[in-house]
Amino acid sequence: MTKKLFYVTTEMQPFASASPLGDFSVGIPINLQGMQHDIRTIVPKYGFISARKYILRVVIRLREIPVQFDGKQVMTSAKSAFIPKSRVQIYFLEHQNWFKPMSTLLYKSKNGRILHDNDQRAAFFSNTVMATLPHLFWNPDVILCNSWQSALIPALYKQKYEGQEFYKKIKTVQLIHWVDDYPKFNRNAYEMLNLAIPIALDGKVINVYSLSAEYADAIIILNQPGSDMKKKFLEIDGIAQHKSKITTIDVDYTDAPDFAKVASEINDVIEKLSD
Repeated sequence: MTKKLFYVTTEMQPFASASPLGDFSVGIPINLQGMQHDIRTIVPKYGFISARKYILRVVIRLREIPVQFDGKQVMTSAKSAFIPKSRVQIYFLEHQNWFKPMSTLLYKSKNGRILHDNDQRAAFFSNTVMATLPHLFWNPDVILCNSWQSALIPALYKQKYEGQEFYKKIKTVQLIHWVDDYPKFNRNAYEMLNLAIPIALDGKVINVYSLSAEYADAIIILNQPGSDMKKKFLEIDGIAQHKSKITTIDVDYTDAPDFAKVASEINDVIEKLSD
């Protein structure tokens, strides 16, 4: 069944890529479009992405988008392009402070240190993605949230947007590639979005996947050869009670990944959401 799919990511070749997510975020959307889905993608417009080189077009209705963040209204904008050699549309979210200054390392400084505000940037990105949707004049059936960078979207949708006229009947699917320290967000990142956090999740640092698992309609673990990602994932606080939502899909990033096969299995999960 044809669906409108919104693929949310912070990496995509050739525009910005600091990990295998860059290639994944090309292969999966292209293959899902090949299954006749209406798929669109959205990424940050980092300062090093050349608007001229990649033919990023100005869209009048996306020039001034108001966003509520950390108790204030801020303005963002977006440009449009396509994944090279495809007809998969990409929206590039712009912001002078949160996206433009980033280096090609994305999540680390040039000396290798992890950026202290990764969680806040992820909060801003997720919130802006949701605020941008009505300006696209396009309502997705499913939002595919790629990795920890967009893992706040399931909670944002359920707590802030579900039931509003434009946002009715959207399903969210969380994609998880690795279990590491990046998803460990300081509590203030959640407070910037005024999100309610389950009482069981206490402390100053809360794994964003714990909140995503609570609200996502489905969770897909991309399991690499020789690892047991599902076992590691279930050890995170608040995850085990949602194990019925989990589907594991094998993907080998050390070789040429079979994105057609992976996309087909993701499509199976999407189809089950309609059952």
